[in-house]
Amino acid sequence: MSTVSQRPALTPRRLTRTDERLSFVYLERCTVHRDANAITAQDAEGTTHIPSATIGTLLLGPGTRVTHQAMSVLGETGAAVCWVGEHGVRYYASGRALSRSSALMEAQARQWANPRSRLEVARKMYRLRFPDEDPAGLTRRELLGREGRRVKDCYRAQAARTGVPWRGRRYIPGDFTSGDAVNQAITAAAQCMYGIAHAVVTSLGCSPALGFIHSGHELSFVLDIADLYKTDIGIPLAFDVAAQEEDDIGSRTRRALRDRITETSLLNRCVDDIKRLLLPETAEPSDPGDDRDVVTLQSDHDHQVASGVNHDGPDYGDQLW
Repeated sequence: MSTVSQRPALTPRRLTRTDERLSFVYLERCTVHRDANAITAQDAEGTTHIPSATIGTLLLGPGTRVTHQAMSVLGETGAAVCWVGEHGVRYYASGRALSRSSALMEAQARQWANPRSRLEVARKMYRLRFPDEDPAGLTRRELLGREGRRVKDCYRAQAARTGVPWRGRRYIPGDFTSGDAVNQAITAAAQCMYGIAHAVVTSLGCSPALGFIHSGHELSFVLDIADLYKTDIGIPLAFDVAAQEEDDIGSRTRRALRDRITETSLLNRCVDDIKRLLLPETAEPSDPGDDRDVVTLQSDHDHQVASGVNHDGPDYGDQLW
């Protein structure tokens, strides 16, 4: 029997911060079960224990079976769960938010609901990706055009750096093996990043659907966040992997990406970036904030009043339930 991670096992109520978790854990050809507050992966070689509260995203590969109890503890600890096949990653489940506060969700909704602030957040996202450019005053179409050119330039630059031939982005949805080695590596890296971004977005209590660049999909904001690190991490790593050899591209990309995420403290960076994008500039991005389990009621003029009491005239202060 072995144990993944040296962090102590935690109860669901003592959840590990998002930026302190393992970016993702990949399992295949095993049965995933629960033992106390850990999940177990049992295969022909034995049983591995993984503290559930230390997982950001669990990737379940071919040949995996998962029990109800395992999914229960993963949901309680806020871990995202993705089913991974030979043809790429598909997101099927998520856990509860680690934050009890709705502050980030409300800030996201306010920014999204106003067309001007929604465009301004899109410009901030562009600035995070390409800090050498000032997108102030650019329209959405101009942002998309510049982003497209920068990504093409990134592909060409990485091909020149690694010596990997580049014939353009080629990917047929549902057919992972249709592309060459570097296209397979790019796809594998991108899909893993989507799972990681989804885990961070949901753990912070944000809405995966309210995107500022992508729109019309249940994961629009997830795609927005994952793309922040495409040219910085995903594409260069994919070319590095493809330059080594062409065999076992998917698994080698996942392992290399997991190492790169740890080296660059990407989870911590992702949390800070989301807070910078959504919260006022005076807020401290790294401050976890007041995460008490507090529920209030909205009154007039954006005034908050206590919940759980009856606010009807002379009986004010009586318990509602």
